[in-house]
Amino acid sequence: MLRVSVVLILKRYGITEGVLAFDESDRARSKSTKRIYKVYKQKHKGSGGYVNGQTIVLLLLVTSSITVPVGFFFYMPDPALKHWDKEDKRLKKSGIAKKDRPIKPERDSAYPTKTEIALGLLKEFKVAHSLIKIKGVLADALYGEKAFMDEAAKESGGSQVISQLRKNQNIEYRGRIRSVESYFNSINKGIDQIIRVRGGKEIKVTVSSARLKVSSHSKKRFVIALKYDGENDYRYLVATDLTWRTQDIIQAYTLRWMIEVFFEDWKLYEGWGREAKQLDEEGSSRGLILSLLFDHCLLLHPEQIARIESKLPAYTVGSLQRKSQMDVLLEFITSLLEFPDPGDKLKELGELIKDVFQLMPSGKHMIGRDLGRLGPTASLKYCSAG
Repeated sequence: MLRVSVVLILKRYGITEGVLAFDESDRARSKSTKRIYKVYKQKHKGSGGYVNGQTIVLLLLVTSSITVPVGFFFYMPDPALKHWDKEDKRLKKSGIAKKDRPIKPERDSAYPTKTEIALGLLKEFKVAHSLIKIKGVLADALYGEKAFMDEAAKESGGSQVISQLRKNQNIEYRGRIRSVESYFNSINKGIDQIIRVRGGKEIKVTVSSARLKVSSHSKKRFVIALKYDGENDYRYLVATDLTWRTQDIIQAYTLRWMIEVFFEDWKLYEGWGREAKQLDEEGSSRGLILSLLFDHCLLLHPEQIARIESKLPAYTVGSLQRKSQMDVLLEFITSLLEFPDPGDKLKELGELIKDVFQLMPSGKHMIGRDLGRLGPTASLKYCSAG
């Protein structure tokens, strides 16, 4: 269903090329859930505690006109590997030698890594949309490993793959190995430049770059140290194609921000995670696909199409949603007025509304329950003496 919808949108807008961006999104679920698909214990960023939640690896296509979700997959860490890792750390802390600790188990194929999932989504996209030229593949530092970047470049037809390196990763310069942080802070210091972010606003950044051999990749990569105005520390971009210019790599990587905007709309307006509580894989997939199809639907809204085809900024999801709700309300009122006796028809619809939209009792209020005595007991006054 999702694939057919993507084909329809790409054809409607005449899209022939674009940039693919990967990222993950977590959604908290009930602490006691047992049947929601691939729910696992996650760190909760807000409270610092833990929650049960789902993780989705999403693939987004960013084009010169629209941004559209084109693939997804549920991620869950391998429970056996997770248990082994926890136990291995405990035994190591207790002083147990490595040879006396349990051997690391093989990963279960039912629980692929995030990079394996991303490569699978990339392959599926190429098969389903072989005529779309992939100009670049964007992913955060989690995907900045040799295997992913090489395979992504291969699967995308040799396109540019851009990710990030950690500051302590090593590079080789003039026969000496040093961290990427050390190299850019002492040898190749940055200079101020102006870049255009996502084809729009121009901002000042501090940039330095070099084509360096990344030790963990065993090959030369294009490495860029980038610091936005007001920041103290660099972030380190890494790219596979050495023939691109520094500014083009940076500006391409700013397109990753589009996926953050999509996540915000997806959760706030398009229903992901709020009503998708059906059981098992099929149930979770239904709710997720429905939310993505809603995003596709708004891209095909007549006013959105007219806006985009006129080369004007697209309307927001929230405003389109509210406009559509009012359109439905006005259509209802118009159809109601066409009946011979609108008043009787309105009463009939009112009874149907009572049956469909039933009011539910709240557990937030104490009405009908015992609040408790909440007062002192005379015979216990001696307890406060002395």
